[in-house]
Amino acid sequence: MPATVVVGTQWGDEGKGKLTDLLAREMRSVVRYQGGHNAGHTLVVDGETFALQLVPSGVLYDHITPVIGNGVVVDPVVLLEEIDTLAAKGVDASRLLVSGNAHLIMPYHHELDRLTERYLGKNSLGTTRRGIGPAYADKAARVGLRVQDLLDPKIFRQKLEVALKEKNAILAKVYNRLPLDADAITEQYLGELAPRIAPMVGDTVGFVHDLLARGEHVLLEGAQATFLDLDHGTYPFVTSSNPVAGGACTGAGIGPRDVERVIGIAKAYVTRVGTGPFPTELEGEVADTLVERGHEFGTNTGRRRRPGWFDAVMVRQAVRLNSLSEVALTKLDVLDTFDAVKVCVAYEGPDGTRYDHPPYHQSVLHQVTPVYEELPGWGTDLSGATECDDLPAAARAYVGFLSDQIGVPVRLVGVGPGREQFVTFAA
Repeated sequence: MPATVVVGTQWGDEGKGKLTDLLAREMRSVVRYQGGHNAGHTLVVDGETFALQLVPSGVLYDHITPVIGNGVVVDPVVLLEEIDTLAAKGVDASRLLVSGNAHLIMPYHHELDRLTERYLGKNSLGTTRRGIGPAYADKAARVGLRVQDLLDPKIFRQKLEVALKEKNAILAKVYNRLPLDADAITEQYLGELAPRIAPMVGDTVGFVHDLLARGEHVLLEGAQATFLDLDHGTYPFVTSSNPVAGGACTGAGIGPRDVERVIGIAKAYVTRVGTGPFPTELEGEVADTLVERGHEFGTNTGRRRRPGWFDAVMVRQAVRLNSLSEVALTKLDVLDTFDAVKVCVAYEGPDGTRYDHPPYHQSVLHQVTPVYEELPGWGTDLSGATECDDLPAAARAYVGFLSDQIGVPVRLVGVGPGREQFVTFAA
């Protein structure tokens, strides 16, 4: 079946939005299958920047039906604000289809996320404090409110009162905060938000399967990345859902046999936001150069990202976890000014053990030392390259070395932020 999954192979911010935008030309629908508005996708089209949070990247094409799948947690306030922002830039988001089974982020999720992080102090997880984790926790506890509940005022109110009974007790007795008012929340969600969202709500599973049955191409777009996955990431410094390719099946309502292609996105170096282990993390002048040239600040939060050299160990693992068929490499141009570039090809454990894949035990991972191979830089501006032969030999050699290290071909290489700034490598 003609479904393609796009998944990040590092800790996010690899450029999934740009790749999704490129691939969308061949697609009929782009489906966001997990996450919330804690992950931003930045696109640059004709010099104009679009920062998307919930709306799938394919919205910029008129022939695309963007879908928010059942695996996403939706803040309706943020969703409508994003739709209005797109409309102000001339982008019509009226084609958007939202799963009725997607869960809602409620005001108490925001409040609990903020308070929990504050009270954890130095042990905080570095979340974006946008209610994502608490919303997924309620989903797992089977007390969450779903998008479809906006269409049934009686059910919405019943579920809200049950939820607030517990949440207000926690807010008052644990955090010494005032209780949230059910009437105010009901008025906001049913009176203000529901009328605008109702026309978008539908059976996204049925819609996607109808497309696949007709042979139409569907792109499944994840947020965050492999090593922020709840099960396979650097726990507990992870997100609250499954960004790996397997999560596309549960988050969009399709089966594994519907997927024919899984494309991994990797940055030509690595960045991470927030807390957690980072074997190739850099500091000093090299780090500052990567941050400045790569504009490495969070799309939503503005936080400076932690930079490091490319880590083939983690991408190797991402290839296994996602059954990657190929990799798209982004931001190769950021390395233009370096005389030499390094690639982590293995880890060395505290006892001298060599690891070609990440050690399963977190205590070991926190203590590993990266084993580097150094390659010559190219000292040439790549931003104008349109074909593989336009790249200097050293840049092509770097891409080839990465491909050999991770075990799958690099098919696409980004050389700038613009929609057309990429180079295709021959199959």
